[in-house]
Amino acid sequence: MKQTESPAIRAIQEIKKAVIGKDDCIIKAMTAILAGGHILIEDVPGVGKTTLALAFSKALHLEQNRIQFTPDVLPGDVTGFSLYQKATGTFVYQPGAVMCNLLLADEINRTSPKTQAALLEVMEEGKVTVDQVTHELPKPFVVIATQNPVGSAGTSMLPQSQLDRFMICMHIGYPDMKYELEIVKGKITTDPLDLVEPVMNGAELLRLQDEIHKIYIHDAVYQYIGKLVNATRTHALIELGISPRGTIALARMVQALAYLRGRNYVLPVDIEDVFIDVEAHRIQLNGKARVNRVTAEQVLKDILEGTTKPSVVKK
Repeated sequence: MKQTESPAIRAIQEIKKAVIGKDDCIIKAMTAILAGGHILIEDVPGVGKTTLALAFSKALHLEQNRIQFTPDVLPGDVTGFSLYQKATGTFVYQPGAVMCNLLLADEINRTSPKTQAALLEVMEEGKVTVDQVTHELPKPFVVIATQNPVGSAGTSMLPQSQLDRFMICMHIGYPDMKYELEIVKGKITTDPLDLVEPVMNGAELLRLQDEIHKIYIHDAVYQYIGKLVNATRTHALIELGISPRGTIALARMVQALAYLRGRNYVLPVDIEDVFIDVEAHRIQLNGKARVNRVTAEQVLKDILEGTTKPSVVKK
């Protein structure tokens, strides 16, 4: 396969028009979408989290909804509710925000745990049940959620079991001065999102997601994934290691990354490049790590450096 032939590569190029200087974040988000996963972006306000999500919805030509999470948002606002119709004497389902292809969930940790749970249950099951009636979500369905840093005023931390529903958790960070000035100049003259052109649609995205499953993973690479995951379950600073869901997410992510890199097989370097983004939010450090101010990213980096990787393997 050639990178230039992939609509996913063309979509990345379009998104770069609106999200300047954050190519790595764009590629990781596209990788997660191709892998069929959801994305959590944790960062301070104003660094482009929402712009990134809107640029993806436009480039991929997906029907998108946006919900701004506040303490008064209810589960029904997310999942929908039944409304009584007097003329017919029946209850009719009123779709919630999740009835779309791409849901931007802004500041998810500002709403109540009950509303958080309603969204994350939908993410896992791909359907909504209201008054014992099940409604299937449109396909594809992707959630790009943003949250303010833990400890910010008015935030409610997501439980570990709910964080596990996100395929990756990433940070955008402040732009370099060079790129920040480009952003400022661009905002003055026009909205950068107006420059983004649609290059694919939902049906094509589903086709690409099916192709990703065909990317070959050698047994030696599977063994490497297993060693990394097992190391998190026995590490002296980790209280809760990676779950099997995290192992599956890592395998899917590296397949998608290999595809974006123009290969039909996975290399160990693919694992190294996404391991921390896929797994850092899934592990829970113990008291010793917190006392020593060790981060999850540092622990996973040590595990990567201490695990022998296999020789380059091809199909």
